[in-house]
Amino acid sequence: MSEEDNYKRVYTGPETNVQYLQELFEKAGIHSRVRNDFDSGLRAGFGGGLPGQVLLFVLRSHYEEAEKIARATFPKDFDNE
Repeated sequence: MSEEDNYKRVYTGPETNVQYLQELFEKAGIHSRVRNDFDSGLRAGFGGGLPGQVLLFVLRSHYEEAEKIARATFPKDFDNE
């Protein structure tokens, strides 16, 4: 299992929302990682991802707690699930 396999996506949304969630996660002792496919694609010289949409990942062992925080903070972003 690679290190990336230890992480699970907990939220996708605007960068400002992701930054706010990262602050909340940090206060809760949850490590997170951000992936911006659109920005990465631009830097590499090709397209990819959606503008303004950033992916937020947490360690699988913290996923349930992180999901509760994300759902409580941005409930409308989870309405379609």
